[in-house]
Amino acid sequence: MIRREVCYFKKPGPDNTGACLDLLVKAKEEGYKHFVVASTSGESGTQAARLLLSPGSDLNLVVVGHSVGFRGPNVDEFLPQHYEEITRLGGKVFKGTILTHSLETSIAEMFKGSAPTLLIANTLRRFGHGIKVCCEIVMEAVDAGLIPEGEEVVAAAGSARGWDAVAILRSAASKRFLSLVVLEIWAKPRG
Repeated sequence: MIRREVCYFKKPGPDNTGACLDLLVKAKEEGYKHFVVASTSGESGTQAARLLLSPGSDLNLVVVGHSVGFRGPNVDEFLPQHYEEITRLGGKVFKGTILTHSLETSIAEMFKGSAPTLLIANTLRRFGHGIKVCCEIVMEAVDAGLIPEGEEVVAAAGSARGWDAVAILRSAASKRFLSLVVLEIWAKPRG
């Protein structure tokens, strides 16, 4: 039997990032090797890299940002100084399309309907926006070949800026979405 203490935050948002970083350090101490974290500008990802990565470490940190153009044509929200520091410390940065967004969102908006991936996204949001993002970024990292499939992965994400959710997932490629398993939720907002 595994017993865990779960952190339930009073509200979502960046004020919870410090507690989530502490949980990532705890996961490292417990021996987890694969970490995937969401980071729009790279700031939270840089904080994780500073805390988790050390010379000679076999820890695999993937920082997932928005795709270039997500906020507008040719707009890259991921700041170059964060990219440089994360990669210098040994982390990887992936900027790609959000699996439950882009194409189908565009079509749904144009034709005033819904699409299967939007239903999946809204279903996952029942557990909180950050948990939904944890599921997405782990699949994106597997799809990019940055995290192996079928491994236990620590994921951190949030509702806007910073983090308010930490979960342990068994990784799967998006093609095998139904094989993705949320094994544990270590932190999430209540509201």
